Amino acid sequence: MDPLSGYGWMLISGFGLTLGVAISSMIGAILIGLIAASIKFSRIKIVRLIVGLYTTVIRGVPELVLLLLVYYGLPTLIQDIAGNMGYQVRLNLNPFIAGIATLSFIYGAFACEALRSAYLAIPKGQHETIIAFGFSRLRGFVWIIAPQLLRYALPALGNVWLVLLKATALISIIQLPELMRMTDMAARATRQPFTFFLVACLAYLLVTLISMWGQKYLEQWASKGIVRGAV
Repeated sequence: MDPLSGYGWMLISGFGLTLGVAISSMIGAILIGLIAASIKFSRIKIVRLIVGLYTTVIRGVPELVLLLLVYYGLPTLIQDIAGNMGYQVRLNLNPFIAGIATLSFIYGAFACEALRSAYLAIPKGQHETIIAFGFSRLRGFVWIIAPQLLRYALPALGNVWLVLLKATALISIIQLPELMRMTDMAARATRQPFTFFLVACLAYLLVTLISMWGQKYLEQWASKGIVRGAV
């Protein structure tokens, strides 16, 4: 007898979509984090204040609230503004795009702080090396700063990934057929909530364990040639 009552394919489909959302959102978060972190070192005070406000507000507001604000609130706001201007606009966001954009925006704030801290951890002598070798700023960053930035940022970025992965479960509220949405549908149809939600828990746990192993491997790889205790 099939323990999942024929709904296994739904969970697999939802699991694949969950991974797609998580990976896409993490890539977006790192890109946003890089941009935001670089702006935090800008000499222009106003842009530093704007990015500082972004990281403070985003890290202080629950993910679910921001997700609902983007998916339901933003289209309504745009429609109301257009209506007041005499235009009739009907706006519906794609839940997949809305979910990725929202998670990227949220966890970009966390990635920003992780990357900023990693950059500050790089010894100042490394920046002097760029000047001494006559490298351009871009070439010096790519060949000297970036590898060290990666090594210092990996632990924090790994934690961002693990938290983001679990946050993908919130997207079920905007009707995206990811793992939790499919699990809930199967649990209601079969009246076996314990079985299906347990399977979902194990699926998330499996990805978490694989991610932790991968993070450990990447940290070891990034630390090759580093002498313990060396500054």
